[in-house]
Amino acid sequence: MRNREDTPQHAIRNIMTRDFVLGFLAFFIFFVANFTLTPTMPIYLKTLGSSAREIGGLVGILGIASLVCRLLVGAALRKYPEKRVMMFGAMMFASTFLAFIALRPFWPLLAVRFFQGVAFSCMDTAAIAYVISAVPLVYRTRAISYIFLAPSLAMTMAAPFGMFLMNRYSFTVLLLTGTALSACAFFFSLSLSGRRTITPGKEPPVRSTFLFEWKIIAPAITSLLQYVVWSSVSAFFPLYAVQCGVRNPGLFFSSMAFMMIMGRIFGGKVFETWRKERIILTFMLMSMAALVMLSLSGTLPMFIFVGLLWGIAAAFIFPTCMAYALEYSGTSGGTALGTYQAFTDLGVALGPVVTGIMIPLTGYRKMFLCLAFICILNLCYSRFCVWKRHNAAQMVQETP
Repeated sequence: MRNREDTPQHAIRNIMTRDFVLGFLAFFIFFVANFTLTPTMPIYLKTLGSSAREIGGLVGILGIASLVCRLLVGAALRKYPEKRVMMFGAMMFASTFLAFIALRPFWPLLAVRFFQGVAFSCMDTAAIAYVISAVPLVYRTRAISYIFLAPSLAMTMAAPFGMFLMNRYSFTVLLLTGTALSACAFFFSLSLSGRRTITPGKEPPVRSTFLFEWKIIAPAITSLLQYVVWSSVSAFFPLYAVQCGVRNPGLFFSSMAFMMIMGRIFGGKVFETWRKERIILTFMLMSMAALVMLSLSGTLPMFIFVGLLWGIAAAFIFPTCMAYALEYSGTSGGTALGTYQAFTDLGVALGPVVTGIMIPLTGYRKMFLCLAFICILNLCYSRFCVWKRHNAAQMVQETP
């Protein structure tokens, strides 16, 4: 007879606790506020007379600040509860929206965008750490998958919403709306139950310093390489599609987002019945196949089909990689999570830079094949340098 613990209803009841729902809402609303700036910020800066170089710097500094601060936020979570770090991030984010209303010169705006990156890293790292600690270990991968829905759903809603506010009213109204949304994220964070983070003296004995969790680096490299591939496709597919005569490359991303959302909503049983290594292997191979197909495609129907494959692969790979990395390191503390996310941020930053150098030498089609080869290298690295070592360590621990 099937164990009641294995039923989907029981899993959902164990995950969808009050704290999980409030943490998800705080995370989601924060991302809505953040993504309203994605399409509107460059347009607004252009109206202020900023040059293309200045716009690029103002847009990119948020990612740089987030990358730099990840490790500091992870270290802060060893001392302060996740709830307080989330509240701090939401409050800082709200203040940056107000600062944008008052400031116009380039250098003050650059400072504001840097602090937005600090606020982003605080909320992103602390919210995920809180959600992970709020659910039973057996449901961790599914819970990570659910929390990753927040940015996907927020992006589909926030970008058109931000453009509507700016076009219908003004950028000032958009900034005030962002302030209000950040305040809502603050109050949802305030409503969370107090949760004490694990102090360094009570953690399992792992190799860590104040800023780094060294043991999580090996599995984090798997995610770094996958994010290099992901960010490269996101950055250069639109140019490739336009070159092929496709007028609306956004349909590729819409189909991708649809499958990511569907996979994370309905794929919970896969997370709990398949081994993590099997999930990563299966969907990394699917990513590789999608890249090969993309290099051979040149029409909108094929691009949409590839987008569906790409989305379903991403829906399973990224939460599974995070859950596996935390399992591998033996801790889900803030330092481990901060180290892991710093590596993913680095992958997002490196991808467009590396492929931007490759494209003049290879062209788009061969570039996609090179990305597929990175997937093969990543699988080999995971199989022989991460999974084999982890399985051997588990066998040693289980030996009486």
